[in-house]
Amino acid sequence: MTATPFTFGLNSFGEVATDADRVLDDAETARLLVEEARHAESVGLDVFSIGEHYRPGHVDTAAPVLLAAIATATERIRLGTSVTVLSTNDPVRLYHDFSTLDAVSNGRAQLVVGRASATDSFPLFGYDMSDYEELFEEKLELLMRLQREDSVTWSGAFRAPLSEQRLRPRMRPGGIPTWIGVGGSPNSVLRAARYGLPLMLAIIGGRPERFARHVDLYQRALQQAGHGPQPIGQHSLGFVADTDEEAAETWWTYWKPVVTSLAQERGFYPPTWDVYRDEIDHGALYVGSPDTVARKIATAARDLSLSRFDLKYDIMHLPREARARSIELLGREVAPRVRELLTKESRHV
Repeated sequence: MTATPFTFGLNSFGEVATDADRVLDDAETARLLVEEARHAESVGLDVFSIGEHYRPGHVDTAAPVLLAAIATATERIRLGTSVTVLSTNDPVRLYHDFSTLDAVSNGRAQLVVGRASATDSFPLFGYDMSDYEELFEEKLELLMRLQREDSVTWSGAFRAPLSEQRLRPRMRPGGIPTWIGVGGSPNSVLRAARYGLPLMLAIIGGRPERFARHVDLYQRALQQAGHGPQPIGQHSLGFVADTDEEAAETWWTYWKPVVTSLAQERGFYPPTWDVYRDEIDHGALYVGSPDTVARKIATAARDLSLSRFDLKYDIMHLPREARARSIELLGREVAPRVRELLTKESRHV
């Protein structure tokens, strides 16, 4: 049912923190991410990942640079992306960035690639939203060929062709772990299965168990494509504190203004306390004490056949001490408790 040991990661979108009621500037926040990755390693977490956004209050516009800085400050923790917007990246440049990161980190680099829910990068880099699907399909095909083949001859619609191109530094044979991020599209699930790539479910609202149909589709499609079983992960928002009450009240303070802004921008539900509580109790917010969060993750792992869970731990202006405490509790209390629960369940299967 679930791989052992279960993998735990932290996801950051580079959202600026506060310290003693002072909002950190962008440079301070970038340095804080390096500090938090070091902290994550010290408490036993497995992966630290950084997103890709181009809007005020986020400093995750150059994930490979931040991850390289983190590589020099850590020894064990794996380094990846919460999502890389492959549609607006050049696969050749991306290969170079992550083959270099993999080299300097001694084999710790990985990727989650997706089509993007926030589309700020399209106008910024001169891409047309009408090419949304075609861009991702073409660039994923090229990226995987670059990773899996020694030299590549290729042509497409959106970049210059390649002729017997061998990139350097070389990645390890077969490339680095590359997950497909899926927010709900069955076509994205099928695409991941076609390439034999791991699946990362971005579950940021609603009941997580509704993604069980995607998992079933993915596993059947993998088999039909002749691929063996692949890992399945979940990315969700959350916050761990010493008590359920402290966690709920703290996260509400910083979650409410973010969701209010998103509701105006995208037509999401209004951030009422009742909706918020329902998301904590039954939905995709992993907010609570270590025991509460651990039980909820273990339930999702069982329902969705997960072998990895990534907590998106930062949110705009959340105090740095609260961020640090959440990381501490996730690594030292939540992760061991989830693994214990899953081990007990597997013995009774």
